[in-house]
Amino acid sequence: MTEIKKEDSAELSLVRPPPPVKVDPSPSSVKREGEAAEALLLLSHEDKKKKKAQQNGDDGAATSSKKVKTEAKPEPPEKSNGKTKSEPVAGTSNGSSSNGKSATKKKKAGSSDDDHSDYEEPAKRKKADTSSNGKSVSKKKTRDASSDEDEDSNYSDDEDDYKPKKKAKKASPAKPVATAKKADKNGTAKKNGKDTKSDVKKKAGKDAAAASPTKSPRKKKAEEEVEVWRWWEENDRNDDIKWKTLAHKGPIFAPDYEPLPKGIKFKYDGKTIPLSQDAEEVATFYAKMLDHEYVTKKAFNDNFMRDWRKVMTAEEKAIITDLKKCDFTVMAEYFKEQTEIRKNRSKEEKNKLKEANEALAKEYGVCMIDGHKEKVGNFRIEPPGLFRGRGEHPKMGSLKHRVHPENVIINCSSRDAAPRPPAGHKWKEVRHDNKVTWLACWTDNILGSVKYVMLNPSSKLKGQKDMQKYEVARKLKKKIGTIRDTYKADMKSKEMRIRQRAVALYFIDKLALRAGNEKEEGETADTVGCCSLRVEHIALDDEKEIVVDGKREKHKYVVTFDFPGKDSIRYFNEVPVDKRAYKNLKLFVQKKNKDDDLFDRLNTTVLNKHLGDLMEGLTAKVFRTYNASFTLQDQLDKMTNPKDSVHDLMLTYNRANRAVAILCNHQRSAPKTFDKQMENAKEKIAAAELKVKTLKAEAKAAKKDKDPKKAEALQSKLNKAKEALHKLEITATDKEENKTIALGTSKLNYLDPRISVAWCKKYKVPIEKVYNKTQRSKFNWAIDMAGPEFVF
Repeated sequence: MTEIKKEDSAELSLVRPPPPVKVDPSPSSVKREGEAAEALLLLSHEDKKKKKAQQNGDDGAATSSKKVKTEAKPEPPEKSNGKTKSEPVAGTSNGSSSNGKSATKKKKAGSSDDDHSDYEEPAKRKKADTSSNGKSVSKKKTRDASSDEDEDSNYSDDEDDYKPKKKAKKASPAKPVATAKKADKNGTAKKNGKDTKSDVKKKAGKDAAAASPTKSPRKKKAEEEVEVWRWWEENDRNDDIKWKTLAHKGPIFAPDYEPLPKGIKFKYDGKTIPLSQDAEEVATFYAKMLDHEYVTKKAFNDNFMRDWRKVMTAEEKAIITDLKKCDFTVMAEYFKEQTEIRKNRSKEEKNKLKEANEALAKEYGVCMIDGHKEKVGNFRIEPPGLFRGRGEHPKMGSLKHRVHPENVIINCSSRDAAPRPPAGHKWKEVRHDNKVTWLACWTDNILGSVKYVMLNPSSKLKGQKDMQKYEVARKLKKKIGTIRDTYKADMKSKEMRIRQRAVALYFIDKLALRAGNEKEEGETADTVGCCSLRVEHIALDDEKEIVVDGKREKHKYVVTFDFPGKDSIRYFNEVPVDKRAYKNLKLFVQKKNKDDDLFDRLNTTVLNKHLGDLMEGLTAKVFRTYNASFTLQDQLDKMTNPKDSVHDLMLTYNRANRAVAILCNHQRSAPKTFDKQMENAKEKIAAAELKVKTLKAEAKAAKKDKDPKKAEALQSKLNKAKEALHKLEITATDKEENKTIALGTSKLNYLDPRISVAWCKKYKVPIEKVYNKTQRSKFNWAIDMAGPEFVF
């Protein structure tokens, strides 16, 4: 069958899947395209286990994942040397037969089903390790009898206890068992035939485990822990080749549309109008947004109506012509009811849904890259809906089409490793490009941009990219003096293009402005950066009273910037500038209209090419990263007091981070619940103050009564109450100062994480206070590499 072309894909139904494609059922097309990808995932996992088992001298661990699940009603176990096969014989590994070979080696491998059954999640493997009587076999404390759970998880699952688990001691050589001690069924010794206290505890734990099929959250979490790939310790630094082997399961597609119940109707001009399935689905997109401010915007409504009519039948088009006559209220009420039903689901229903999502994440949320298991970032393809955009985007309300496998390009290491497409479909294309990092991609129908399935931020490829970015910024720190001298000299150039380039670079350096890209008019929101500034976006004052560093004073050569930045967030800043830069700006605006470009002889490409000549790898974006990281380091050095408590130190850190966020214009609107949160905080502070006051009076009275024990106890309570009050006050202050500032963007994208890690280690601040668990996994390389002496 011929492959669907790019132009044909646009003609596919907007919301319904295309007719099933007949797939060649021959082994060369079915097995090679799907099963090999799964085999690579399985084999990589098994090879990793065997290698680890060899390193630890543990033959049992290498074969433990090959065990077959016991059936519900197993046959009585055969005996060997007076012991059941589930018992370890002295001198052999747990789960091995008396001749030292694993019992599982008797199983013949050859079918693909056998290969697939080899790869079991820890939860499944644990069930396979149960004995014939249905009770779980307890883990031995010896190294060679450790379970796969301990092999897979070297770290505790608790965020606060980020410490390696202690390694178990190696098993001692087999010795004859004394008659005074009898080995029990699980290989543990009993003294004089009686259980010790520890045995009783173990038994109780085993009985509880056998009675309940579910595991404790701690154990379950430990089993699911993915081993950290310490890629930063490897010497392979080939920037062109991103991977050698890559296998994954492809993306998850949005579920098919489920029609509305018969009683939920759409009305037009007061009359009930039945809708075709495609038209009904698009109508539901609008109904779900009925309470949103978007439906009050003309551009949103016009674009919606235009695209909605494209999926209507001829009869529907003839009737439905005016959006104002459309009544979506019945649909909207139905979706509100469904939302309430979802909120009020029972705990069992929520857990069931959570387990289903976790199962999908285990299957589709991981890939195998160069023999290592890595998490996939966004493995779910966005469902169809109405495009919103940011700010006053001209295409808001347009219909986002459903993405089908025929629209998706897959990238993997070979055709044998290609994931199997959904039944009845085929991929648009399968590529084997190891110079890119994406796993799958497709073209967005609204903006025409390519969207990608990428690796998780904690992956090697993302981490390497981050490290390179911050290393280039550190390199700029060494050359920033020379570069500044260069652009200041260029401000005096006889060529206008060189002067414009120099002034633009001055603003990018001084104010951390984004460079700004060229855009097609009418295609995107009107947002600008430094190179795309227009005359209307600046105001020049020879002298003006402005606020600088918290002080309102008169300054000369003031430039006022006022323009829509990224995501249509307003950038407003009044700043005194260099005299030479100010005079050039006056020259640039002469004989120009308000909508003319300020730097009419400059664009981002020209600027970045010039920067590349000044320093290898230098772009306008590197200046932003450099200034953000430099500011954080500078602010921490100035404000940190080594004698402060952890709470005070964190307030200092957030204030330093806030200075960076203000520099980079990382703003946000105040949360809707902000006022309520502040009221609650004030009430807690008032209660804490009253408690301190009461304890002070009681402690004073105890001293007068000459009761030293009571006075000492009250003083201890008073100190704790004061500390709690101080903590509440710091939290309230921090929340108030961060009301409209977004700290997360700069922390994750512009600040070298080694600065924060080194600061934490230097002043004994837990890293968990700065980075949550997800962020710590993203910056594993920095946490491991940076010591307290690191300076940006």
